[in-house]
Amino acid sequence: MKRALLAIICAITVGVHAQQRAASAPPAGAIEETVAPGANFDKADFRLWLPTGVAKVKAIVLLVPGSNGDARNDTADPAWQAFATKHQLALVGVHLTDKQQSPFEEYADVSRGSGQAILNAIASLGAKSNHPELGKAPLLLWGMSAGGEVNYELAVWKPERVVAFVVNKGGIYYTALASKASRAVPGLLFIGGKDLESRIDIITGLFALNRRGGALWALTEEPDAAHIVGKSKDMAMMFYEDVMAMRLGEDGALEPLTEERGFIADIHAKTFAPAPAKFNANVTSAWLPSERVARAWVAVETGKPIEP
Repeated sequence: MKRALLAIICAITVGVHAQQRAASAPPAGAIEETVAPGANFDKADFRLWLPTGVAKVKAIVLLVPGSNGDARNDTADPAWQAFATKHQLALVGVHLTDKQQSPFEEYADVSRGSGQAILNAIASLGAKSNHPELGKAPLLLWGMSAGGEVNYELAVWKPERVVAFVVNKGGIYYTALASKASRAVPGLLFIGGKDLESRIDIITGLFALNRRGGALWALTEEPDAAHIVGKSKDMAMMFYEDVMAMRLGEDGALEPLTEERGFIADIHAKTFAPAPAKFNANVTSAWLPSERVARAWVAVETGKPIEP
């Protein structure tokens, strides 16, 4: 009886391990890169996906997972691939881990080494794929939980490289007040109404502090969401699309944006209007790049479906 039970357990264990290996195995044609451990990270693995026939990549969608997770398989997500194909973008999936277990993701503090590892890996992937433009291509930063933490710190560390970024329900941030250049990078900061109170408070405070300094950011609450992606990916794609149209030049240069080019949302009334000529720092509002994104913001805030 015991031997039979042991055999069953062993079979299940082998099966689970096989599934894990299969899930992490690179698909045919995938281009991968690994960076040696650094000061604030242990593992650093990356996978590149390019649309078929793309001549020159306009920007990179950096896919960053939750705590110590692996987003390399996210490059196979049909939604991200369709988005990348439509806009001639590259997808780069990230796998970063800490040196030791901690309640705080040290690798999210990108200025200590993990950020340079990401940029070095992107440049190497560009060389391997015969797309050297990747080495300087602007970034669209997508992530969930700790991935959003990495996104925020990357936008703070290298604002000149970032088209737009997403903070998505993470709870650990190393920079409170972002620089003026970083505040000029459009951002969406998502919170879940049913997430941990600490995450809600931290992201709300981060937003309020920097929005007072004119940050082109929007705090977006999905009232019925806990610690999940929810509607944030759909809204983020719409957000990236409209920001790219405003910022991304033919040569890859990023055009600066100003407050008055977008829309201002009342975070209490759940309404929006074109931004006034003068920014009012005494009222906590959300900045959104277009009327379409502003409508999506209202839909998420009020628990309704996002319209295209």
